[in-house]
Amino acid sequence: MVHMENKETRGNTAYLVLENGRTFQGRRFGTDGELTAEVVFTTGMTGYLETLTDPSYWGQIVVQTFPLIGNYGVIPADFESGMVGPGGYIVKHWCQAPSNFRSEGSLDAFFKDQGLIALEGIDTRTLTKLIREKGVMNGTITNDPASVDLAALSAYRQQGAVRAVSTKEKYVVGPEQPQKKIALMDYGLKKNIWRELVTRGAQVTVCPCTTTAGEIAALGVDGVMLSNGPGDPADNRELIDNLKEIAALGKPMFGICLGHQLMALAHGAKSQKLKYGHRGENQPVKDLETGRVYITSQNHGYAVVGSSLDPAVAKELYVNVNDGTCEGVRYLNLPAFTTQFHPEACGGPLETEWLFDQFFAMMD
Repeated sequence: MVHMENKETRGNTAYLVLENGRTFQGRRFGTDGELTAEVVFTTGMTGYLETLTDPSYWGQIVVQTFPLIGNYGVIPADFESGMVGPGGYIVKHWCQAPSNFRSEGSLDAFFKDQGLIALEGIDTRTLTKLIREKGVMNGTITNDPASVDLAALSAYRQQGAVRAVSTKEKYVVGPEQPQKKIALMDYGLKKNIWRELVTRGAQVTVCPCTTTAGEIAALGVDGVMLSNGPGDPADNRELIDNLKEIAALGKPMFGICLGHQLMALAHGAKSQKLKYGHRGENQPVKDLETGRVYITSQNHGYAVVGSSLDPAVAKELYVNVNDGTCEGVRYLNLPAFTTQFHPEACGGPLETEWLFDQFFAMMD
């Protein structure tokens, strides 16, 4: 039986149907069309442009919990990549008259140009509470909710996420006469990662996710960076095996988000799917060595199982204060560390940028 939320709309009616049959009525903007994907929420009050251009959201339907989105328009200089990550986007209200001297357009026009399907007028508070209570669910954006096959919707699973978003060819950013040379494995990277590296004087070679250890060695780099990215880390068996060989080169390594997860799996640890993930700019993370708590930016639906780390090989560095999940690892058999959170995103006032300095110190 389909339960439908009563919601007044102003035309262009469409629906979000969840796999449990719950249906929300809203109003379209952006591109027309139908979409099936995993429905997740993010709690950021600002940063919607960074969310929209984060490849870690590839193929998902993203719900913004903050009720008004689009008020400062579209600012390409703030994009985290050259692509739109989400397949669908849901807001309570979208601002049709943005006001910002840097703005170059509205979300509606941007979504139409990028092919992004969006709904407004949804009760995002109720939808978010439902995901928190029941866990992440699949959903379909459609004009005809009665036609949705709930069994097929429940069985839907995202495939091939990392390969879909990774660069297909190497490219280089940074100075011609660098202080350091770094290989950045692109699993769905955010540009601010290489910006942080370049700011510190590095020349960065951005590499496809399938780049081999031999190819990394041939670059003559001082260190290896592992980027963020989308999907279930355990789906990437070939990339995990490849990462084992890259780690064996003995180069200093720093991994973020999916890079953190893949590195742990390459060293025998396990991952788990979280009930509704960590997505937002206010995730508290505790440093187990100092006791200090950092407010961090995060975007992930899976986590490394801290208890599965081999104590002879790796040590848990950080944990999430809310649920105790693993947020960072230091490796004992090679010069490497990783974080689940995003130090390049500066969730607090530049609180965890120093991790990039730590990476450079390891290369020294």
